[in-house]
Amino acid sequence: MCAAGAHTRHADYAKVVLMRRQFDRRDSVALAALFGGACAIASAGIFVRLSQTGPIATGFWRGALALPFLAGWAWAEARGSGSRWYAWIGDARIFWAGLFFTGDLALWHCSLLLTSVAAATLEANLAPVFVALITWIVWRERPKSGFVAALAIALLGVLLIVSPKLGQARGAPVGDLLGLATAVFYGAYMIVVARLGTTYGTGALMLRTTLIFTLLLAPLMIGEKILPDTLHGWALLIALALIAQVVGQGLIAYALSSLPATFGSVGLLVQPLAAAIYAAALLGEHLRALQIAGGAIVLAAIVLAQRARS
Repeated sequence: MCAAGAHTRHADYAKVVLMRRQFDRRDSVALAALFGGACAIASAGIFVRLSQTGPIATGFWRGALALPFLAGWAWAEARGSGSRWYAWIGDARIFWAGLFFTGDLALWHCSLLLTSVAAATLEANLAPVFVALITWIVWRERPKSGFVAALAIALLGVLLIVSPKLGQARGAPVGDLLGLATAVFYGAYMIVVARLGTTYGTGALMLRTTLIFTLLLAPLMIGEKILPDTLHGWALLIALALIAQVVGQGLIAYALSSLPATFGSVGLLVQPLAAAIYAAALLGEHLRALQIAGGAIVLAAIVLAQRARS
């Protein structure tokens, strides 16, 4: 009897260890996807600045050109699963995710033209603050003190990365306000997507939210320059759609289905570091020692946030 009980406890312990290893492995994959997605969407600001169309029109083409690829992804994902393509129509959360991402794209693209890229990047990456505030107020998910400390350190690192250019802002304070509003919308988007990821596959979720924000942006681009002038302009828009929307946002949506929105939002703070590296390689904006130090601080803060989460 005692031997049988010991055997049962041993089997239960082995099962717990196996489940923990599976969870850790899935967690690691989600974390890698988060960083990969952040590096991909970090290129969006460069594409927007080089685009031959207006800021809202650029966001529209980002979604419209991504839709065929996302449709193929969603079809491959649903093949053999027996899921119905219209099952999402009654889920209001899908609409809210698309609406929040519409506000994020429209406001951020406009802020890029009214203030410096550095300032707009810093302000948009304040999303973790609003994620923590929203989850605290709405769901009473009070952040741990360790996470708050990691967030403060990460924001300090972001500030160091963009600080050399903050004095070069060329627009009105309206641009900075738009950048802050961008953070609110993107924070809300991440919270909704983190919860939708437990219901829908990543491909299906990306297809539906992208379709919604593309339709919502269409009337907002009236009066802007809608079509690019050259094949190079079209190539920039296609690259933006594939790199930032399909690959970048797709990886982030997948990661947020496994990681808490609060931690995921901090992990995305690697985006300004990647953007600074791209700017140095493509636009000749070389990194300074202060920016390199800021990047190291951001990465250290991400590690601290992960430990606080666990």
